[in-house]
Amino acid sequence: MARTRSAEPRRPDLRAARAKLPERLGTAVDAFERHLAAERGLSAHTVRGYIGDIVSLLGHLAGSADDATLAALDISVLREWLSAQHAHGVSRATLARRTASARTFTGWAFRAELLPVDPGPRLSVPSKQRKLPAVLRVDQAGSAMQASAVGAEQGDPVALRDHAVLELLYATGIRVAELCGLDVDDVDRERRLVRVIGKGDKERAVPFGVPADQALGRWLSAGRPILARESSGAALFLGVRGGRLDPRAVRRTVHDAVGVVSGAPDVGPHGLRHSAATHLLEGGADLRSVQELLGHATLATTQLYTHVTVERLKAIHDRTHPRS
Repeated sequence: MARTRSAEPRRPDLRAARAKLPERLGTAVDAFERHLAAERGLSAHTVRGYIGDIVSLLGHLAGSADDATLAALDISVLREWLSAQHAHGVSRATLARRTASARTFTGWAFRAELLPVDPGPRLSVPSKQRKLPAVLRVDQAGSAMQASAVGAEQGDPVALRDHAVLELLYATGIRVAELCGLDVDDVDRERRLVRVIGKGDKERAVPFGVPADQALGRWLSAGRPILARESSGAALFLGVRGGRLDPRAVRRTVHDAVGVVSGAPDVGPHGLRHSAATHLLEGGADLRSVQELLGHATLATTQLYTHVTVERLKAIHDRTHPRS
């Protein structure tokens, strides 16, 4: 089944919107961007998300008065901005994210003495609808791995890479950005551990099993040398032109592999992450260990997977118990 896109309106080009800001507001955006990247160590993708939200907010502020300054950013402006977003059909989940971005920005601006008071704590976060993530069953995940293995048996370097990517994603539950950031030296095949740099530059070691190790071995010996160029550097996974593998290529790989499995939900790399966590819990892993493996900052995030497991158990009970 084809995915349906959100009805949320397309955002204007960030660069163009940023250029329209008055210089005094644009300077604040530049400083906030440096803070996010250098002091908080956030990824380029996360920083871009924050900056897009703040450019939208400050664009709204600039439109409220010709001589608007950052000091005029108060609770009423924040609420007017969110109200306008809601009126244009922005989802509750996106509103919650933009609210969090605004609160992060006003907190930073207050500490930097760019705001006389911090209005952020007075801004309530819209409640999000809690949706359980789509996950593969164990047999469906196995079928997806097997489908990619068939292609790899032909010896094509891209097929070898894709099979290793799928096996490692499912074996470890790491994020797609973490996978694409791996270097060859991050993999310890003797101990079957991979060193991952996660959100906030936090490092963790994640184990992987024999199938992933075998797929990695074939990729490193027979696939990577063919795609590698002098400019490839130390990247573990390479694109067809020899550069570091792009997350978009990983998403296509996962969708293609899962797409051939009958009855499987349409999941991407994050769906494999959800599936890995769910299968670990169903297999008896404790919640704290799964939290460490996934690199979650709080246990509350990991607890979402317990709901997935409970829903599965209820479904099995309904199908099989004589008095269900």
